[in-house]
Amino acid sequence: MDIKDIQNLIKFVSKAEVSEVKYKTKDFEITIKTPLAGSDAVYAQPAVYHTAPQAVAAQAPVATSAPAPAAEKAETASDDSKYITIKSPMIGTFYRKPSPDKDVFANVGDDVSVGKVVCVIEAMKLFNQIESEVSGKIVKILVDDATPVEYDQPLFLVDPS
Repeated sequence: MDIKDIQNLIKFVSKAEVSEVKYKTKDFEITIKTPLAGSDAVYAQPAVYHTAPQAVAAQAPVATSAPAPAAEKAETASDDSKYITIKSPMIGTFYRKPSPDKDVFANVGDDVSVGKVVCVIEAMKLFNQIESEVSGKIVKILVDDATPVEYDQPLFLVDPS
């Protein structure tokens, strides 16, 4: 690994806002730690999201219209709870195809088995095949093609039955 590769790795880590990255090969190891890593923003934003809907619901003038969307959200949440989520194991760019001229790895309604490739995630010009850890049928694709994904971000919903 030359100095240019190290500089590119540092730029990638700073843009990704992660706290620590370790890169290791059989004869080389580098650890990059950042002091801020955006962890304050991650914890501050959910508090804002949780308080804003409560304030809106308390100020809603029509009481009959407010419970209906809440009931729909609860029903959707209970429907999604029976599905297993395939999550991103890394930060990178999500692709549904191995290359632009090839077919997608998986569509809604396709059966997947353990070890079947469902997508690729590009990180630092490396294309990492993401394999399914569960068997079942894909019911929803949660990420658009060629969009950035975060670590542990849900990618697919799979019905295991």
